[in-house]
Amino acid sequence: MHSNRFGLINALSSLVMGVIAFSGVAPGLAQGWQPDKNVEIVINTGPGSGQDVTGRFIQKLFQEMKLVPTSSTVVNKPGGGGAIAYGYMNQHKADGHFVAIASKSLLTNHIMGRAPVTYTHLTPLAILFEEYIAVAVKADSSIKDGRDLLARMKADPTSVTFGVATSLGNPNHQGVAMALKRVGVDVRKAKVVVFQSGGTAVTSLLGGHVDVVPGSVGLMQKHMEAGTIRLIAIAAPKRLTGSFAQVPTWKEQGADAVVSNWRGLIGPGGMTPAQTAYWDNVTRKFTQSETWKKELAAKNWDDEYKASAETRKYMDEEYAELKGFLTEMELAKTK
Repeated sequence: MHSNRFGLINALSSLVMGVIAFSGVAPGLAQGWQPDKNVEIVINTGPGSGQDVTGRFIQKLFQEMKLVPTSSTVVNKPGGGGAIAYGYMNQHKADGHFVAIASKSLLTNHIMGRAPVTYTHLTPLAILFEEYIAVAVKADSSIKDGRDLLARMKADPTSVTFGVATSLGNPNHQGVAMALKRVGVDVRKAKVVVFQSGGTAVTSLLGGHVDVVPGSVGLMQKHMEAGTIRLIAIAAPKRLTGSFAQVPTWKEQGADAVVSNWRGLIGPGGMTPAQTAYWDNVTRKFTQSETWKKELAAKNWDDEYKASAETRKYMDEEYAELKGFLTEMELAKTK
């Protein structure tokens, strides 16, 4: 009797494990974590920035593809070059209901001593894509092209005012500072105004308050196509396609400067393996969707998807590389 009962139990157990194995779900994840309340997508800049556009598009995918079983909201936390947003994230340690849009500034601000929180204090979840940095002037600006800008800055490093979002040393700033450095300009003498979002920087450019704004190609596209700004250079290794095809690279104009900015997702520190696995599944699904792929193509975003484990390794390597570059630019914190 006991033998038959245990035999039946063993048989049922084997059947269950077989079903789990067949479905591709590890036994430990069979009862995985998922959100049971509103999910916040935290943006470290104001509305209208590249970060904000990315976050709102991802929220749209959450809803349309039914990737998240609860509601989701976009929460803008601008200030401190991301310090306020990432500090807010770490007020919710180990809570998988909070994800933030991250970029290289998460690393550069820490290297420069401008922010106490970096990727090691948080939970890296994904790298989603990369986009190159473009350099814009107002449509009627007297600055003809990238060569003209470099010549003016070589003659007088204070002759041009730059608008940068959201901090010195970040990829936007690097998109013009690297070119200046390559032709011998002391970038520390340049006049730079820092804005809380790329959208605000472009508004200031259109108002004539700054002369040049470097920013992501995704941010610049609609303004360029509307004819309100001109792009004088893109920090890409070769010309981009589509509406950017007529814009020369920095390399074509005498400055060997290539700068891109990645965007990804990051969670609060201390997230559990089950929470991380949940977000791995979500990011994998939407980055494989046709809607996502069409958006990448339309905005000249390069697909660089990496899941959480690979993202952590990537950030380790990127941090070391950026520290070397910012030290060369004399922008890294030395103490």
